[in-house]
Amino acid sequence: MEQETFHLFLWVMSGIALIVFVALYFVKAGYGIFRTPSWGLSVNNKVGWVLMESPVFIVMLVLWAYSGIGVAFPQFLFLLLFLLHYFQRSFVFPFLMKGKSRMPVAIMAMGIVFNVLNGMMQAGGLFYFNEGVPTGIGLGYLLEPHALIGLALFFIGMGVNLHSDSVVRNLRKPGDTRHYLPQRGMYRYVTSANYLGELIEWTGFAVLTASPAAWVFVWWTAANLVPRANAIYHKYCDEFGAEAVGKRKRIIPYIY
Repeated sequence: MEQETFHLFLWVMSGIALIVFVALYFVKAGYGIFRTPSWGLSVNNKVGWVLMESPVFIVMLVLWAYSGIGVAFPQFLFLLLFLLHYFQRSFVFPFLMKGKSRMPVAIMAMGIVFNVLNGMMQAGGLFYFNEGVPTGIGLGYLLEPHALIGLALFFIGMGVNLHSDSVVRNLRKPGDTRHYLPQRGMYRYVTSANYLGELIEWTGFAVLTASPAAWVFVWWTAANLVPRANAIYHKYCDEFGAEAVGKRKRIIPYIY
């Protein structure tokens, strides 16, 4: 792939994200609390998450191996951070899930396609078309203000995301199938604190890497999660009442 073709790829992915963003305000993706039989064939939630998330982990590893970057900094650090997130998301998070939820095969398939494309996009931006950050400039890169800010945001976002997932997992006792309104951590400010954490995390990654591809991924993250956060907010208002939801926002504290 030539650099011009890669840039066109980024523009196409950005345009598709815009379509997804608009569409998800009208169609609720049918997983989690929005799963309905109308989404058709489904698989065990744990199996679905592993199959959906692991392709990006594998694609990044394979394309890094073929890139010749090796352990040159800072690109190797970028790889490690990306793989850290997706190792947890692919091989840890699914097995922490409780209950017997299911995931529609259609949702899983769409997730697989996106994650393969995103793996190609991020690997391309970090290892093949990384003119913004020269390879092999060493750990001194981390002394740059934007790199320090990006690294801090990445780990803050990861912390918020992991803690928020833990809060949701512990809302129910064994055998309980009711829905509850999360109250702890960043859920005091937004109804989708786990999504807030993920948005902060990938924004930090984009700031750190200075990669246009990483910024496209931030846009994709927002396009996917902001409309879903809106749907969850209204679901909670309908189920628990506007008074119980209170002044919480959807995904960005005090703003939206």
